[in-house]
Amino acid sequence: MRYTKTAVTLHWTIVLAIVTAASVGLYMTGLPFSPQKLKLYSWHKWIGVTIFLLAVARVVWRLMRAAPRLPPAMLRWQRIAAMASHILLYVLVLVIPVSGWLMSSALGVKTVYLGVVPLPDLLAKNKALGDALKQVHASLNGTLAVVVLLHAAAALKHHFVERDDVLHRMLPLIKPRDQAQR
Repeated sequence: MRYTKTAVTLHWTIVLAIVTAASVGLYMTGLPFSPQKLKLYSWHKWIGVTIFLLAVARVVWRLMRAAPRLPPAMLRWQRIAAMASHILLYVLVLVIPVSGWLMSSALGVKTVYLGVVPLPDLLAKNKALGDALKQVHASLNGTLAVVVLLHAAAALKHHFVERDDVLHRMLPLIKPRDQAQR
């Protein structure tokens, strides 16, 4: 059994958006102050808001549709680890954009989604708090990177070592083992 096309599309769109946001975020922080840097900060925020909206849609979709069953041979600790890592991924993908928004608010930098929709400041301007939130935002992103790498490693282990259909559930290009052997 596979995830629905909607779940797969949301998953891979969020993955692409996260990779893009992380790439822009890492690049922009090293630039000197300039119009280009300000533009990249805006794009980074737009992508972050989009990730948040897509993640909300993904969580709502997931609550409405059960995940495909895990292979019966999967050990209990692996099932618990899979559930815990998925919950942690959902939490991080929702919390990281909010931490960026909080940081921007505290630093006194308005967030205007797509250059059109001004978002309300969540906090009053407070540079010390903004600087602390910058560290929180960076730490959460580092945590997300580690969890994503573990998530991907587990999926690859299931595909190449366990030789089960865990990866097939979310990756449309991979055929189920029973179909691939025909």
